[in-house]
Amino acid sequence: MTQRQLPIILALGTTQTLAWASSYYLPALLADPMGRELGVSSNWIFGAFSAALVISAMLGPRIGRQIDLVGGRQVLSASNVTIAAGLVLLGISQSVMVMAIAWLVLGIGMAMGLYDAAFAALGRIYGSEARRPITGITLMAGFASTVGWPLTAWGLSHIGWRETCFAWAAANILIGLPLNFFMLPVIKGAKQAAVAAKKPHVPLDRTMLSLAFIFAAVWTVTGAMAAHFPRILETMGATPAEAIAAGALIGPAQVGARMLEAGFLSRFHPLWSTRLACLTHPLGAVIVAIFGGAAASAFALFHGSGNGILTIARGTLPLSIFGPKDFGYRLGIIGAPARMAQAVAPLAFGLLIDLMGAKVLIVSSALSLSALAALFLIRAGRRPD
Repeated sequence: MTQRQLPIILALGTTQTLAWASSYYLPALLADPMGRELGVSSNWIFGAFSAALVISAMLGPRIGRQIDLVGGRQVLSASNVTIAAGLVLLGISQSVMVMAIAWLVLGIGMAMGLYDAAFAALGRIYGSEARRPITGITLMAGFASTVGWPLTAWGLSHIGWRETCFAWAAANILIGLPLNFFMLPVIKGAKQAAVAAKKPHVPLDRTMLSLAFIFAAVWTVTGAMAAHFPRILETMGATPAEAIAAGALIGPAQVGARMLEAGFLSRFHPLWSTRLACLTHPLGAVIVAIFGGAAASAFALFHGSGNGILTIARGTLPLSIFGPKDFGYRLGIIGAPARMAQAVAPLAFGLLIDLMGAKVLIVSSALSLSALAALFLIRAGRRPD
């Protein structure tokens, strides 16, 4: 990355870390205390969160199209305001209905402010040269849970979950909003382009459908492992301490793989790194199936490294195949099934674990390998449309 790119990458890396920490990673720690105070099961909180992810998926194409027209500055700045509003509403909620509305507002904010929107913004700024900036911001935002969970846990123990929501809202306004608004460039002629724009024609051909399937399959695995990784390892004989220790390795493995993508793997077409990433989860599953809970750490490293590269591939693979034209809109279309799959994966795999136990890794591995098979149907050359 160049010196010209670095300030934007640092700004977006910071705002992405904040956006993920203050939205997607909140329920893991706040669902139980919220449920207790509102007098409902934490499943209601996770249900509202899943609905927020569905809303985010439905809005993805529209948000992407808007970024294609006017750039990411307006949209990402608005995301900070929207996430802050949802957090304030969550903090003042006294009923399940208000809590659900708050999560729907957060779903809108996530559609406007998480990776797909940031990738689209970088595609609008750098065009075909956006691969390294995309990798750069994921290197930083890969620590969102590492930073966000301890801060949320500290807030929960010292000021309560409501005040923690207010604190994250303030961070979005005081940190995220200025960085997105002042560091992202204004796109010249954006207003005129928006007025004159017509809805882009993006055919749902075999390549588009294949990419949508690929990311839906791997994001199902990602969502399931994020919710059930320790539980799965415990069914394979790992102690709770071993399972938690192994889970802690996923974040560093993701960042390490992204550093590899930024260096050595950047010489190759993203198809090759994506294919490699689809193999890592099944390989880790085979290792832990053979050696049991003692190999939990190896499984975590394999799964985390693949997930780290797949996050980048969600932006770089469509960019390399189709180019920067209508990039944000394409990302929204391709990413919608993945977000919906991510929303239902925790519940679906929870039921499967009850039925299958550790054999659920056969299902997750089959999903990863089906994505790998679909990748071999895609050509590496740039598409003209």
